[in-house]
Amino acid sequence: REPAAEPGEAAARRAAERWLDGPLADYARDHDRLAGGASQLSAHLRFGTLSARELEQRAQHSGGDGAAAFVRQLGWRDFYAHVLLHHPADLKREHQERMRSLEWEHDDELLAAWQEGRTGYPLVDAGMRQLRGSGWMHNRARLVVGSFLTKDLQLDWRAGEAWFMRWLLDGDVASNNGNWQWIASVGVDPAPAFRRILNPALQQQRHDPGGDYVRRWVPELARVPDELLAEPWRMSDAQQRAAGCRIGDDYPAPVVDHRAERQHALARYRAAGAGSGSAASAASSSA
Repeated sequence: REPAAEPGEAAARRAAERWLDGPLADYARDHDRLAGGASQLSAHLRFGTLSARELEQRAQHSGGDGAAAFVRQLGWRDFYAHVLLHHPADLKREHQERMRSLEWEHDDELLAAWQEGRTGYPLVDAGMRQLRGSGWMHNRARLVVGSFLTKDLQLDWRAGEAWFMRWLLDGDVASNNGNWQWIASVGVDPAPAFRRILNPALQQQRHDPGGDYVRRWVPELARVPDELLAEPWRMSDAQQRAAGCRIGDDYPAPVVDHRAERQHALARYRAAGAGSGSAASAASSSA
């Protein structure tokens, strides 16, 4: 296990200085870059070894687009704390009343594959392995694995929320609950579900184009060519031999088909009253 944060206030202040004096300036550009880009100060904020108010003040003093973007992210912590303060029942049920009729599937094998990082989707597996290996996960990866659990595997967001709280060093009840409800399209933001069905392969190509993040956490894919890394099941037999990675043996085949499960999810959300816009616009939208 490689902890994501060195404990204690002295370590927290050193980490904050490194962040504020350098990477913060590029945060607006790099915040979705999976191999870096984030402050990784969230565990210190969760345990109180850093003050969110002080970070806000110092970031604003630095100025620039990066500082403004970082302060907006700090604001989400307070936002979700206030949501939970006024709606404590959100801990057990969907914030949107119309979404409480949403039907979830129950599959212990699929849940275990997700938890253990063996879904056959490299970005999903990298994120879940990072969680158990370090107690932290990049926010972009959190969105992807959350979308995958709720809209590819069709499993209850509460199972994901509980798993995150078990492993996250920065696990904050209000933020964790709010973020899971957001990605499951059942929370305070009423955006239609089709806007938050994330394609793991496309997300990997956009936010880990060099494959550094995936190869770090899924080393069995280390020799897979860049152009096939997001969809390694597309490798020919010869390519699998050359990469030393046999799909189904060294690395799992996909546990579900994203395209088919996307349509399944849209039907579920429409049945629960979540859909908005035309069927054509929903079908053509892709993340």
